[in-house]
Amino acid sequence: MAESDPDRPRRHAVITSFVGRRRELADAKSAMGESRLVTLTGPGGVGKTRLAYELAERARRAFRDGTWIVELASVEDESSLTSAVVSTLAVPDQSNRAPIRKLTDYLRERQLLIVLDNCEHMLAPVAALVDELLAHAPGLRILATSREPLGIAGEHSCTVPPLTTPPPDIVHSPESIDRFEAVRLFIDRARDITPDFAVTQENSVAVVQLCNRLDGIPLAIELATTRLRALSVTQIVARLDRRFQLLTGGNRVALPRQQTLRALIDWSYELCTDAEKLLWARLSVFTGSLDLDAAEQVCGFGELNRDDVIDVLDRLVAKSILVIDRDGETVRFRQLMTVREYGAELLAESGERSTVRTRHRDHYRNNAKQMVAQWCGRGQATALAAMKRDHPNLMSALEWSVTTPGELGAGAELAVDLRYHWIAGGFLSDGRRVLEQVLDALREPGPHRGEALWVAAWVALIQGDRDPAQHWLVECSDFARARGDGRLASHSAQWIAIHHLFSGDTAAAIVSFEQAIAGFVSVGDRASELTTAFQLAMAQTYNGRHDDALGTCRSALALSQKDGELWAYAYTLWISGVARWHLADAAGAEKDARAALAVQRSFKDSICVALTIELLSWIEASRNFDRAADLYGAAQAVWTGLGTTVEAFGPDIHRDSSASAALVVKALGRKRVDDTIAKHADLTKDAALDLALDVHAAAARPDARPVLTKREQEIAELIAKGMSNRAVAEALVISPRTVDGHVERVLAKLDFTSRTQIASWIAGNPSRS
Repeated sequence: MAESDPDRPRRHAVITSFVGRRRELADAKSAMGESRLVTLTGPGGVGKTRLAYELAERARRAFRDGTWIVELASVEDESSLTSAVVSTLAVPDQSNRAPIRKLTDYLRERQLLIVLDNCEHMLAPVAALVDELLAHAPGLRILATSREPLGIAGEHSCTVPPLTTPPPDIVHSPESIDRFEAVRLFIDRARDITPDFAVTQENSVAVVQLCNRLDGIPLAIELATTRLRALSVTQIVARLDRRFQLLTGGNRVALPRQQTLRALIDWSYELCTDAEKLLWARLSVFTGSLDLDAAEQVCGFGELNRDDVIDVLDRLVAKSILVIDRDGETVRFRQLMTVREYGAELLAESGERSTVRTRHRDHYRNNAKQMVAQWCGRGQATALAAMKRDHPNLMSALEWSVTTPGELGAGAELAVDLRYHWIAGGFLSDGRRVLEQVLDALREPGPHRGEALWVAAWVALIQGDRDPAQHWLVECSDFARARGDGRLASHSAQWIAIHHLFSGDTAAAIVSFEQAIAGFVSVGDRASELTTAFQLAMAQTYNGRHDDALGTCRSALALSQKDGELWAYAYTLWISGVARWHLADAAGAEKDARAALAVQRSFKDSICVALTIELLSWIEASRNFDRAADLYGAAQAVWTGLGTTVEAFGPDIHRDSSASAALVVKALGRKRVDDTIAKHADLTKDAALDLALDVHAAAARPDARPVLTKREQEIAELIAKGMSNRAVAEALVISPRTVDGHVERVLAKLDFTSRTQIASWIAGNPSRS
């Protein structure tokens, strides 16, 4: 065997620093130890090539005959493929033999790593070549980069994800965001342009927005930093809606497709079949993730048969145009924002935009109608969870309907049918905004406006805005009376009763509630009947008719159980608990409250969760002030996240809440209570639920509190802040596998089954070790 020439070029010089990718490096290195063929896959610009170069650099001492990088991007002819590899390896055989024979003979007894970079445009010939080489050269290992796997036996595919980005929905300090890979890359490349660049209080929000809106894609971030020569970060973010014009001017010596964002996406598009291009364009109407049914219903028409959508969808996943999100048996698809915006341009050019947007809206309108029709029965929590996952698409469909001539009526129907999504799903602000847009646009009286009026009033009342709600309900009542619409009149009566209740007039509320219930019974609207029943029990409780309230609750609970209904069931348990608390039956009140929260484990209805945790805090205020303060703080965190307060539910319930809080403050002191509220201010809804349901078991074992090591405590506190295991690993500069092990031990020590339980435990046991 000929000796390898140490002077031959084995690798390309890389002059930029390598940022992040600790987990991907570890995973790829492990895969290379198990398989002779490893393919790094992912969307364009995600950093597959850079990761491959880094892996080759780190592995070069492990291969006697070196590491070699073969760039295939410029190889367009299948017949030139093998020659390109021969040329890169500088195979000395100058005979007239076939290149493949020269190559296999040369590699047969050598031990080396070949990186085949950018294989996606020649998948079949590259796969055939790789298969041949691996069969004849036992010392050969191949690392390939491609937007989809080569698809041959023995291949180990490693997906290269975008860089980690700061969660966009929480407030970050300038010092805390550089633990995220995308931010570190941005800072590193920004200092190549502006050496004194730093993340400050003034620009930190813009940095977070930029990294998220560019999907954590390294190439896009690097292109954005070149604009820092003339723009601030805030100015760049403001122009990202024109990203394909903005993100140009990359490295002049890079491949042409890596010099602009558009050229990068153009390359991916050109590698697609006609059917894939068509589905890519149509999928751009989905602003959030989607499931298979949505893709088939919305995109399967005309030239793309519905039955063919799944196969084309699968090919787009393979090409890294789509990303898959798995949660147990739930599989959803999503496009990176840059890919989706490119598809939106294609859709606009195709002339199909209006058709696809209509189909998109109608798909979600049908889902919402089905949720309302089946609400009073099993599956409520599942339906709410599905709507929550689809929330971005729902808002997009509504915005398009409200602003597009001829589509307002359908948009109004969707907004009304989403009433449980707005209320039980915790989207009060979005629901209020959309419903007001509908009412502003639907000026003339009619069925669509009539329905929107009472739903808008419902949302406004929960937010504590009684004046606009009263105005809308008067109009709704007048319209129902003029049309002789008994069902609409019942809805109006129900929410007029709530207005009375929340205004402190419990006697008038009872009359209107009873009128509404009679109307719902007459038209067979069981769902509305059960909702009105627990509301009637509220009015009876605060009218001093506690036995009547408990009787109403017993009847409503029996009906709910018969139908398998749980949403109104949980509220009924809550108000039953309140009535029992008024009767000084603390044990009965606590039993009802805990049963209501057990239901909310799956529902997570913010209003019911907050009201019920409030009730538990009232109960504890007569026996355990520390626990009462914890529960009160947890309830305040849920109220804050929802955007309303207990005061919105009327002066009577607010008086109970205030009196209970005053008892706790008197016992513990204002500062201690304020500190407790502040300690729980960042609790998630899940964590608040866990605190409320687990606090009793913890209090019963004061001498058996688990002891965490310093590292376990550190990891638990980061988890309590909502960080993933991967983010924790990045922050602490340890391996994800180490974090996984620590989390498992923390769960075992605390006898917990979920990360949210860790968060609630940390809230009650800060800095324990």
